[in-house]
Amino acid sequence: VPLINALCEKDPDFFIPMMGLHPCDVKDNYKEVLAEMRAAFNNEKFIAVGEIGIDLYWDKTFFEEQQMAFETQINWALEYNYPIIIHCREAFDPIYQILKKFKTLPKGIFHCFSGTLEQAQQILDLGDFKLGIGGVVTFKNSGLDKVIENIDLKHLVLETDAPYLAPIPFRGKRNEPLYLLEIAKKIAQIKGQTINEVSQITCKNAQSVFTN
Repeated sequence: VPLINALCEKDPDFFIPMMGLHPCDVKDNYKEVLAEMRAAFNNEKFIAVGEIGIDLYWDKTFFEEQQMAFETQINWALEYNYPIIIHCREAFDPIYQILKKFKTLPKGIFHCFSGTLEQAQQILDLGDFKLGIGGVVTFKNSGLDKVIENIDLKHLVLETDAPYLAPIPFRGKRNEPLYLLEIAKKIAQIKGQTINEVSQITCKNAQSVFTN
């Protein structure tokens, strides 16, 4: 956190912080951690609440606590009028069920989306959500290219998940923002549009999420 704050203070036009309790960090003491975070939200400026959500890939021990932390942070986003960034790994159904409980939802991004076309449509039907598309779309057998074929560009944003999930031809290496170009190239190929068109539309989409 001190490093993040230092970066934001050094270049506030380039580094803009968001904060959330990642589901993989939800443990027995999650209520104490949330209390500290709530104090920070009251005293500092952030751009979003995230990453939040549910992750059942690594460990299901704190599944119930993950759900409670997720709901709490959605309510914070509504209170502060912040968007949410949703982490979903092997947990689409419980995340979807929680989101459906809310009469009103904040704007947000489904980070590193790699689901089915049906799941994509379910997300988009919930409200003002974008699908975060990263390096996975360039992977040969991911199937994500077939989903993107059927999703309008107005619903997509580009992201890295750096240092993970570097796109082809850099797969297996440390990911970095420069490689967004490879993701834009792939989406342009899939959609039959130019890289400039993909860049302009997805940048506009991202701006719409993070501005009121």
